[in-house]
Amino acid sequence: MTPVRVLVVDDSALMRKLIPQILQSDSSIQVVGTAMDGNFGLRKIEELKPQVVTLDLEMPGMGGIDMLKEIMRHHRLPVIVVSSHSTLGASVTLQALSLGAFDFVAKPSDVSARMPQIAAELISKIKAAAQSRGVTVRPVGATPRSGQKAPLDAKKAPTRVIAIGVSTGGPQALQYVFSQLPADFPGAIVVVQHMPEGFTEMFARRLDEICAVRVKEAQSGDVLLAGRVLICPGSRHLKVKRLPLGDVAVLSDEPRVNGHRPSADVLFKSLADEFGSKGIAVLMTGMGDDGAQGMGVVKAAGGMTIAQSEESCVVYGMPKAAIDRGFAVRVVGLDVLANTLQAQCMADRKNGFGNDPGEGGKAAGAGRE
Repeated sequence: MTPVRVLVVDDSALMRKLIPQILQSDSSIQVVGTAMDGNFGLRKIEELKPQVVTLDLEMPGMGGIDMLKEIMRHHRLPVIVVSSHSTLGASVTLQALSLGAFDFVAKPSDVSARMPQIAAELISKIKAAAQSRGVTVRPVGATPRSGQKAPLDAKKAPTRVIAIGVSTGGPQALQYVFSQLPADFPGAIVVVQHMPEGFTEMFARRLDEICAVRVKEAQSGDVLLAGRVLICPGSRHLKVKRLPLGDVAVLSDEPRVNGHRPSADVLFKSLADEFGSKGIAVLMTGMGDDGAQGMGVVKAAGGMTIAQSEESCVVYGMPKAAIDRGFAVRVVGLDVLANTLQAQCMADRKNGFGNDPGEGGKAAGAGRE
């Protein structure tokens, strides 16, 4: 098997040494060159023809964002951002993802001592990037001003609780889907996006700025409200719970599941336990199989289960794992996912569905749209 050709772009001499050392420990990856800034990096792309680029964003001269724009415009190569954990680093990383970066790896605070700890993550993402379809940058609607958002009604119970599990390619996909939902969306949405601590709060804020629905990073005790999206914080698990005074989100620090915290399996199993047929579980683009088992539990409880279609995924791992096991009732493209959720929630509203988590019966057989 031909090794994946990788170009490393970073202004730090230490990182230009450490990253190749890490990658060359895997025989299926070949570091074909390094560059110290964006201008050198673009020339190296022309010369060396890499398949994947790792990119530092904070560089003198041509910085990472400008280089990424040029790559997306002229080369369409998958780019993995190597980002700092700082607030500025998180902000510019999310900007890079919105511009089409494939994924990112967060630098540890002590780079020289702890960089080997992220070796497996970086290697797996480079391999996935080399085999991916690439990130499609989809336009979103006009940015709503805060005054145009519908006020949240704390007494307005959702017709459905929608739990979403997503990983690689998720920031772009979620941005697109949520931008298609109206401010009066009748369902409540909770999201597990595989993302490190320190990035999810800013990610939620960015989504809230461009979407008509309300979006925030989840806190324990947040009520599940129609028209609101809760994003699980990095390094926590998210569950949903029914309480007499309202349905809420609950965070926990339980051990990792499938190597992840947060884990979609944890969220989905709580959805099945607490909401039964009132729940909708959605698996979107991402590596691995997190969420597949939990989706099976939701289906067995009578809930609706939806997987993103292969052709619309950046990485088809998580949805494929659920589809292959027969746990996905419906398979839909990203372009119609928002409409699918809206139609399901509106149908439930018209039918008076959702007063009892045991209502609704078992889901129908699998269908593809």
